[in-house]
Amino acid sequence: MNDIDRDRIASLMERETATFRRTHPKSAALFRRAQKSLLGGVPMNWMTKWPGGYPIFVTEAKGALFKDVDGHDYVDLCLGDTGAMTGHSPAATVKAASARLRKGVTAMLPTEDALWVGEELKRRIGLPAWQFALSATDANRFALRLARLVTGRRKVLVFNYCYHGTVDEAFVTLKGGRARARRGNIGPGTDPALTSKVVEFNDVPALKKALAAKDVACVLAEPAMTNVGIVNPAPGFHKALRRLTRETGTLLILDETHTICAGPGGCTKAWGLDPDFFVLGKPIGGGVPAAAYGFTAAVAARAAERIKVEDCDVGGIGGTLAANALSMAAMRATLSSILTPPNFKKMTAMAVRFTDGVEKAIAAADVPWHVSRLGCRAEYLFHQQVPRNGGEAAAAADFPLERLMHLYALNRGVLLTPFHNMALMSPATTTADVDRHTAVFTQALTELIA
Repeated sequence: MNDIDRDRIASLMERETATFRRTHPKSAALFRRAQKSLLGGVPMNWMTKWPGGYPIFVTEAKGALFKDVDGHDYVDLCLGDTGAMTGHSPAATVKAASARLRKGVTAMLPTEDALWVGEELKRRIGLPAWQFALSATDANRFALRLARLVTGRRKVLVFNYCYHGTVDEAFVTLKGGRARARRGNIGPGTDPALTSKVVEFNDVPALKKALAAKDVACVLAEPAMTNVGIVNPAPGFHKALRRLTRETGTLLILDETHTICAGPGGCTKAWGLDPDFFVLGKPIGGGVPAAAYGFTAAVAARAAERIKVEDCDVGGIGGTLAANALSMAAMRATLSSILTPPNFKKMTAMAVRFTDGVEKAIAAADVPWHVSRLGCRAEYLFHQQVPRNGGEAAAAADFPLERLMHLYALNRGVLLTPFHNMALMSPATTTADVDRHTAVFTQALTELIA
């Protein structure tokens, strides 16, 4: 798969694990304590995936750096898996959120901030109607409900190995050419093959065939896949996707929660896309839980015709804390001061520097790997061929090698995501931060091929 000796990987992993446990005793103690009250000793199950046997416990984070309970400092290239793409505790968001905390956090009534955010998103994305949630998962769920409502159809189409938060309809994969529950799908309420169709990203003939029956309410997609390594669209794919959805009366939802890394308006504006729905979560609140979803005037009109005021609070859309005053204040500050064109220019330059450094290290080591970039996001994959779809990207995954590379970097003060080899740049990320990763990555390769 990657021409790296498996025994060498195991040997280095054993050494790095021993180093980690020796140098993180306070995190170990907190982890043992947590096992008495938290499932698996962590507040969220996916935190068990951090390499080393237990996660490090954080004391403080600012900008592109954070510190743990054992006193170690880290360059953060994970950035909350995009939730802190703005950098940790950005000054403008902290100021706005602090002021809002003193004036009331939630009242189930709008503030002027909500109007400002809606107007700004309309300007950036081009969609006229907006609603708010606390996470992109919720925003995706609400968009799916609206799509079913206005089309009268039940099915959802997603792409193989997609990720859209904890949306049930997305936990489906292709097996033998048919939709099947995805590995690791925990306690599904129903077989996702009954709710979803799934095809490979960039496969226009398969997409055409799946939509032909006109039973699909919507396609839920990222403009580029990001949670299985970066899988970019083939030339003409988005044009075909939009044409086929319109021909079959299918709505198109673009989830830009990760691909907002492409610029202030995500790939939708950068690439001139034309979705029926646009979903954005994670970084939009500068770390405060917040999300937004917008849709066309046609969708808004059709939804308004079908939703009765008497029933609007029990229809499965919204929540008591959705659009709370704190989230809206945080979104306004983040959009106006942080997720701006000048900051995206700087962040993208750092990602280019990161990609260049990794490419040079890969070439010098002569290993069949590659690195891809989308705006201010970059990822490396332990495979020579650039994947065309999620199936190819998943087949190229190497879990033991991933864990070694992540732990190797962590032991040397660099944090990558625990799920794949993603590195994200914030406005606070510096050339020194990027170069630190390049040095660590190069050192790891030197040891792996020794």
